[in-house]
Amino acid sequence: MDVLSSKPRFVCLAAALLFSGVVGSTPLVYPQEAPSRSSQTELELVPVQGNISMLAGAGGNITVQVGKDGVLLVDSGAAAMSAKVVEAIRTLSKGQITYIVNTNDRPDHVGGNEHFARVGRPLAINRAAQASVFIVAFSTILDRMSDRNVTPAIPDSAWPNDTYSVPQKNLSFNGEAIQIFHQSATTDGDSVVLFRRSDVVSTGDIFDPTEYPIIDLKTGGSLQGVLEGLNRLRQMAIPADHVEGGTMIVPGHGRLCDVADLYIYQQMVTIVRDRLQDMIKRGLTLEQVKAARPTRDYDPIYGRDTGTWTTDMFVEAAYRSLSSTPGAR
Repeated sequence: MDVLSSKPRFVCLAAALLFSGVVGSTPLVYPQEAPSRSSQTELELVPVQGNISMLAGAGGNITVQVGKDGVLLVDSGAAAMSAKVVEAIRTLSKGQITYIVNTNDRPDHVGGNEHFARVGRPLAINRAAQASVFIVAFSTILDRMSDRNVTPAIPDSAWPNDTYSVPQKNLSFNGEAIQIFHQSATTDGDSVVLFRRSDVVSTGDIFDPTEYPIIDLKTGGSLQGVLEGLNRLRQMAIPADHVEGGTMIVPGHGRLCDVADLYIYQQMVTIVRDRLQDMIKRGLTLEQVKAARPTRDYDPIYGRDTGTWTTDMFVEAAYRSLSSTPGAR
């Protein structure tokens, strides 16, 4: 019998294989294809759970937490969308935007920092001095954003002013425990944010169901780091029923996700990593690996021929990343 002709049997088989940890040479299940970033022309404010919402369409996804203490954002979107982002947030709360947690230093995640720092009033917290917003990030993010050789230069007010250099930073805000974890993945300074009471995780670009993971080799990113980050997310996220519901996940881009979506993406990255490692061990050159198209069965979902992060760029960065890893050959 053709298993594709019987959807319930196919779904049950895929779920059984996924739970048992079986990883084959071909993908088991596919997620719903997410719209391309360029198609997102309007902001969309999506309730998640607890006091958390997701603001999509401003570049990178923005996680919004509101409450009696004010507003906390995970990432600030692209600079050009800042005014619209403020308008959208004001439909949830008139409180002061007190915290911005930057998950990385890409313009679609930190572009709004300057705007929020400029329009905010000084925080009524002694240690903030004259700061109008706390911008939290791992220390290497500040190092890069404050580099005077960067063109165009990033204004001082947009820089993180509340950095951390340890594995974890904890906050208590709006009556909720918030844990910020450092994870070297797409860069050496990625952060993952867990809202413990709301049971929501904001992943930044470590998990992006719209494309293959970004690997910025120049800033310390690696494919193995991304996979370790995805494995860590799997440990943090707890499903409610049949891998659905439970912990909700705000990815770097694309639609709101749950644990099932994360499992599918993590499986894809694992399979591609294993294929590339095998090719490297067999002595294939980068050109030979590209010709073999190790991502071909996933390209209809995650592949891109144009834009800032294409399939070809991913394969090359992944190959170079794994080739420089001890024991890869």
